[in-house]
Amino acid sequence: MWILVVVGCAAEGERLPEGWQWDASLFRGTAAYYVKGRLPYPPGLHDAFAAAAELGGSPRLIDVGCGPGTVALLLADLFAEVVGVDPDPDMLTEAARTATEHDVTNARWVCLRAEELPTGLGRFRYATFAQSFHWMERDLVARTIFDMLEPGGAFVHADTSGEDTPENAEPLPNPSPPLAAIQQLVERYLGPVRRAGQGHLRHGTPGNEWAVLEAAGFEPPAAVRVVGRQVFERTIEDVVAQVFSASGSAPHLFGDRVDEFERELRTVLAEASRDGRFSERTKDVKLIFYRRPNVIRDARPAPNT
Repeated sequence: MWILVVVGCAAEGERLPEGWQWDASLFRGTAAYYVKGRLPYPPGLHDAFAAAAELGGSPRLIDVGCGPGTVALLLADLFAEVVGVDPDPDMLTEAARTATEHDVTNARWVCLRAEELPTGLGRFRYATFAQSFHWMERDLVARTIFDMLEPGGAFVHADTSGEDTPENAEPLPNPSPPLAAIQQLVERYLGPVRRAGQGHLRHGTPGNEWAVLEAAGFEPPAAVRVVGRQVFERTIEDVVAQVFSASGSAPHLFGDRVDEFERELRTVLAEASRDGRFSERTKDVKLIFYRRPNVIRDARPAPNT
């Protein structure tokens, strides 16, 4: 099930998270945990994208900050070719392995930062970003993607912030993972300010996406909301993988105390569920389309500074 919604405008955008600089260790060591630890996208996402997109001819998709290829592989059958771009080589190894397992033959994987595009990759109909744009020099990347898209193509943000659980939702069959206790444990090892690579996210990650994309020349956004709310049973192993898949609790951040941290994490989880089983409900996802105009203006607005 999906619902068309219109997304309003926001205030002026920013570049990288304030006070933070990107480095190659941001997701180091998380790739092996990513697929097992992260909840899947709602099953309707593929069809919702297909219904909202223009797929005539031989369209190409670029998935920027693709991680282990989750979105690229989910949508691969809609495109003549999909290209996944990510700066973490281990993520791309996982993506290639998964593509082989699922007989996806029209995907390729390129190890680079979004800021290094276009590197001769050609034109694309759509560019997808899933939990990645906020890590980038957004003004630069938005302008670059605008120029890489066909007229009428779109920058598509898979927004996983989701909706609150409906009040009439059925109770979960098992306890939820003890997120507050897990966060307290992470903070005891890594400190109260969220880690990100070699730095800290003292001010969180930036929002105001529309302001950045408007400055790059994109049309106002519209979105398709894909209803999630599926319930998944999770084991202790799944929740451990979920913790280690996050940039703020990546294994390398714990240094030589990583095994000690994992033992304590497993103790916290065992105390929260006698049989080691948890339940989680997926959230809704919004596919937010920012289209490149069919008729390109002579001059784009100057990027915000």
